[in-house]
Amino acid sequence: MFGKKKFSDINETLNRRFEEKKALIAVHRGTHAGNIVENTIPAFETALQMGGDLFEFDLASSTDGEIYAFHDGTEPRNLGCTENIRTMSGAQIERLFYKNADWAISGVPVEKFENIIRHFSGDELYNIDRAWDILPQITCVLKKHPHAIRQAVIKAPVRQEFLEFFSSCPEKYMYMPIVHNMEEVHAALSRPDMNLVGMEVIAKTSNDELYRQKNLDFIIRQGLYVWANTITLSGLAESKLFGDLNDDLAMLAGYDQSWGEALRKGVRVLQTDWPLQLSQFRDAYFHAV
Repeated sequence: MFGKKKFSDINETLNRRFEEKKALIAVHRGTHAGNIVENTIPAFETALQMGGDLFEFDLASSTDGEIYAFHDGTEPRNLGCTENIRTMSGAQIERLFYKNADWAISGVPVEKFENIIRHFSGDELYNIDRAWDILPQITCVLKKHPHAIRQAVIKAPVRQEFLEFFSSCPEKYMYMPIVHNMEEVHAALSRPDMNLVGMEVIAKTSNDELYRQKNLDFIIRQGLYVWANTITLSGLAESKLFGDLNDDLAMLAGYDQSWGEALRKGVRVLQTDWPLQLSQFRDAYFHAV
């Protein structure tokens, strides 16, 4: 069981999924190709159909407080404009449409956060990313939908204001800190009132603290899962997130050389852009163990 026993009711769906699957597949912004675009309900539905166990999405607020699923900074690629959506009103955002994989107008608008929460009201799991600057607004929306507390895993860096927020928030949403070193690991562990379920480890190289086996084992002994990103954001070294283990290596050199090695290191959530291939590998891997 991941997380503290006192929060077991909130964490029940997450832990049941771990019991069923042994390791979970997180799908980066959903599965997007053709005219299905990232950070939208169709992308999330497709991710689950392709073997994903939870989908990840980003959030941004308009100037008048409307919250949308969008990774700000990607406006030129996704919307064909240069203005950051955080500087736009809700009315301005809702006049925009995504570009699709051929960079043609998709007809797909930017998705409202609340639409996602309403749509996925069963036992789906999702990870909320890049929303830590608007945490009070995010939890205000989530509180309107009581089912969401058992579905939403909220990610945020280890900063005192975020630790304080999750410690003092009456609703104990599942929290996953983004950790770069053992100092941050210990800082996150120092707050007993948070519903800490796992840690997203960032290791740019195999020499980084959070690639070392003893440190991963320490996190696991705290009753937490280790989340690693095998997504390949670019071909640049600074884009690496878990040493040399990434989706490119898996797809081009063999699944076991990348995803298998991550599983052997104790990683129990892998974030990927290739959920179908990873789900097939994951199932075969644990069947053979």
